[in-house]
Amino acid sequence: MAKNENAANTGTVKVRLVKGLRGCKAIHRLSVKALGLGKLNSVRELKDSPQVRGLINKVHYLVQVED
Repeated sequence: MAKNENAANTGTVKVRLVKGLRGCKAIHRLSVKALGLGKLNSVRELKDSPQVRGLINKVHYLVQVED
């Protein structure tokens, strides 16, 4: 049963907003909003895709990727 749980969880990535959006570029604010993060320390589990990875790379200084 644990094998199925790991298989279902491999295609996702957890993202946490660790820094406030004040003072950052407007396009970076929109990228954070596109990731589904609103408030500080909010966490979203997203499907691991090139589009999501691109958004994370754009705002790497605002978010933290968790296991």
